[in-house]
Amino acid sequence: MRIIALIFTFDFMIAESNYIRVVFGLKLKQQRQKKNWSLQDLATKTGLSKSYLNEIENGKKYPKHDKIIQLSEALQCTFDDLVSTKLDKSLIPINDVLQSDFFKEIPLDLFGINKSNLISIISEAPKKVTAFINALIEISQNYNLGKERFYFAVMRSFQELYDNHFPEIEEKAAEFAQENHLKLSRDLKSDSLEQLLEETFGYTINPKDFSEDYALNKLRSLYIPEKKMLLLNERLDNNQKVFILAKEIGFNYLKLNARPNTYSWLDFSSFEEILNNFYASYFAGCLLISKTELIEKTGELFDQKEWNPQNFESLIRHFTDSPETFYYRLTNVLSSEFGIKDLFYLCFVKKDNSDKIQILKELHLNHQQAPHSNATNEHYCRRWIAVKNLHHLKENETLTDAQISHYKDQGVSYLVISTSQKNPFSDGSNRSYCLGILLNNQTLKKISFATSAQLRTIEVGVTCESCSIRDCEVRQASPVRLEKEQFNLDMKKSIEKIRKKLIN
Repeated sequence: MRIIALIFTFDFMIAESNYIRVVFGLKLKQQRQKKNWSLQDLATKTGLSKSYLNEIENGKKYPKHDKIIQLSEALQCTFDDLVSTKLDKSLIPINDVLQSDFFKEIPLDLFGINKSNLISIISEAPKKVTAFINALIEISQNYNLGKERFYFAVMRSFQELYDNHFPEIEEKAAEFAQENHLKLSRDLKSDSLEQLLEETFGYTINPKDFSEDYALNKLRSLYIPEKKMLLLNERLDNNQKVFILAKEIGFNYLKLNARPNTYSWLDFSSFEEILNNFYASYFAGCLLISKTELIEKTGELFDQKEWNPQNFESLIRHFTDSPETFYYRLTNVLSSEFGIKDLFYLCFVKKDNSDKIQILKELHLNHQQAPHSNATNEHYCRRWIAVKNLHHLKENETLTDAQISHYKDQGVSYLVISTSQKNPFSDGSNRSYCLGILLNNQTLKKISFATSAQLRTIEVGVTCESCSIRDCEVRQASPVRLEKEQFNLDMKKSIEKIRKKLIN
C-alpha cells in the first residue's frame, strides 16, 4: 500500500519547470542505462561530478546548455533527445501520471512522503513502474474505480495510518466546548448549536422543504457560502440536525475553507475537500460524545463477564440516539486508549424489496481484516451478524446482537457487535453498523465477555464466490473463484505428472 501511495501521491503539484527537470533526469538515466554505464562511468566520460549527475537524474537540477552538449556527445545521442519533453513508449504512462489533474490534489505530507524519493523510484525502474501504473489503470477501468472511489480509498488509508485517532482535533473540540460553556453529552441541543453558528460565525439557518424537487428529496442540508446560509431539510430528525450543526462549527472553528456545500455528498473538486469534510465530521463526533466518558463507560462494559445486548444498547443510548455516531466514535478510542488496533468498522445498507447488501462505509485499522467491500457484485456472507440483523429487522425496531465470527479460510476469529435500524431519513432502507475486534491474547484479556457462553461462534466467509464452507444454508452463489483456483491447481498437478513421466 505504501508503494502505491508513493507512486500515486508523487508531487503532482510541481510547477512546469520542476516537471521539465524530472523528465530530463528520466531521459538522461534512460540514455545512460542503454549504454550499460554506471553513474561513475558517465562522470568519467563527461568530466562532471557523480553527485551532480545524480542530482540531475533525480530531477533536482537542470544542467546548463554547455553541460547538455557534453552529456549528449558522451552518450552519442542528440541534444533534442535529452531536452525534448516528448517521452518514448516506456515512459508515456509515467508522463500521464505526472501531469494528471486527477492525482495532483493529494497532499504528500499526509503520508510523510519525501517527494524527491519518488523520482528515484521511477528512475530506478521506469519500465517496471510503467507496467505497474498500466495495471492499476486497467484494474480501475474493470472495477469502475473512478475519481470518487480512488479519493475515498486514499482517505481511508490516511485514517488507518493514524489509527483513526486525531488528538489535535480532540483538543480543539474540548477547547471550543470550554470557551462556549458546552457540556459534551447527548444533552447538546440543536438550538444551542444554531445560536453559536449565528452569533459566533454569522450564519443564517433556515428550514427547507426539499421535497418540492424530487432530485433534492434526499439532500439533508445545503450551505450557501456567499450568504453564510445553511438550509436544513425539514425531514431531519434531531440527531441528524445536531450532527450537521456540529460539523458546520467544525468547518469554521478549524478554519477549513475548502469544503463540500451539501450533505449528503454530491460532488467535490479536490481531495482537500474530502479531507476537510472528515476533519469537520471528526470534530462533530468529539462534541457529541465525550472522549473521557466514553473511555470510562466502555471500560465498564468490557469488564462485564457475560455478553448482554441490552447492556450495549443502553451504552449507546447513554451517549446518543444514533448508533452510527456511537460505533464510529468508538473506533477513535479503542486503539489509542485500549490498545485495540486490530479492528474493523462497517456500515451495511439494504433497501426494502431487495436482497442486495452493500457496504456503505468501512474502516480497517489493520489491513489483515477480511470483510472488505468489493465492486464486483459478489454476495457478502449471510452468516455475518450485521447481514443477519438486516434480514430480521422489523418495522421501527433497533436490533443489537453479537457473535464470534471465525473466518475459516483465514484462520482468524473476531468478536463482532452489530446494531441495525431503519434508516430514519431514507425511503425504506435498513442499515447495520458493526464493529469487529480480532480475538487474540491481548483482546481476550481486555474484553471479559469475549469468552461469554452467550456468544455463538459461527464459521463465516467473505463472499459466497470465495467461500469454502460446505453445505452453507444461506449460500447465495456457488464458490466460482475457489472452483477456478482448484481447476488451475489440478491442471498444474496434471502437467507435473506428465513432466515427471517424460523425464524419468
